[in-house]
Amino acid sequence: MDIKDYRNEIDSIDSQLIELFSKRMETAGKIAQYKRENNIPVLDRQRERELIDRVASLSPKELESYTVRLYQQILELSKSYQNSTANVRTELYSKIEKALAEKDKMQFPERAVVACQGVEGAYSSIACEKIFVSPSIMFVNSFDAVFSAVSQGLCQYGVLPVENSTAGSVNRVYDLMEKQHFYIVKSVRIKVNHSLVANKGTRLEDIKEVFSHDMAIAQSSEFLAEFSGVKITPCENTAVAAKRVAESGRNDVAAISSSACAELYSLETLRESVQNRADNYTRFICISKKLEIYPGADRTSLMLTLEHKPGALYNLLAMFSALGINILKLESRPLDGRDFEFMFYFDVEASVYSEKFLQMITELPGATEDFSYLGSYNEAV
Repeated sequence: MDIKDYRNEIDSIDSQLIELFSKRMETAGKIAQYKRENNIPVLDRQRERELIDRVASLSPKELESYTVRLYQQILELSKSYQNSTANVRTELYSKIEKALAEKDKMQFPERAVVACQGVEGAYSSIACEKIFVSPSIMFVNSFDAVFSAVSQGLCQYGVLPVENSTAGSVNRVYDLMEKQHFYIVKSVRIKVNHSLVANKGTRLEDIKEVFSHDMAIAQSSEFLAEFSGVKITPCENTAVAAKRVAESGRNDVAAISSSACAELYSLETLRESVQNRADNYTRFICISKKLEIYPGADRTSLMLTLEHKPGALYNLLAMFSALGINILKLESRPLDGRDFEFMFYFDVEASVYSEKFLQMITELPGATEDFSYLGSYNEAV
């Protein structure tokens, strides 16, 4: 036999596999109907374990791990098909459908009162002005205060940094999102160019202290390494750093901030583009206490935890793969009080009007130990 003969044999086997797979899924559909009529949940973990154990025992030893992986994928597809045929409606599913109905013909508001952390000139305010046409910005002194202002009804929205291309995620914001049950309604990506700014007449060799935000300090670490013995002082954000330098009147301090802040606070730019990378971007999110989903929403943020067992993450990724959902971001973070166990941040790409999105929302409770839906939105440009 040559390779053509082997390929013909493979084609023949594939035809049989497809026929058997179709029969299996058809039977899974009948099981879904039975479960629906008898009020039985789609997910049955004991049955899954028994099935995996059985097919593993039937498989040749050298193919056992491959057989298990194959059937884990088949089980994910089967559950997905059962959920779709059973027309499952979770509480979250219904909440999302209601939000979609409310916002179906509405556009994102051009004007609103919005809370931002920092002072005039902060990158958050720049992001806010990209999200809204004419925002009324309320400046507060911390991320917690942004959430508090929205929660108390002092403003409708808040704008916060959530991720930087160099320094990574702003975990405090994610923690507050989950803890206080807020939703993301829009996001924007801002190109961040940091400059070293100081009072007029200041020389580089005179600088003894540099003020900036932790993220900006991390993003400019290579430049700061050039300054031997200079004190690095973290501030609430880069705009606050520039303001402190201006108010100090000193000629031995500087700030890593934006050129806009240099102009705003009458400072001199000593060095431009001091960040480590030229393609330095920060993503900002607009949050609301109420779930709002606007036309064009094609990005969804999730936080979730999985069972601490082999294959848990693989099975979840298999679910996204089976649904044809693209993962834009996947990041893990240790869980407090649980050794070597992690929670995961996911950003996924799927239109909120698509069947695969609603199917994902339906299946996630059964595929995870716990999960939080952080909202569906689009990214402003």
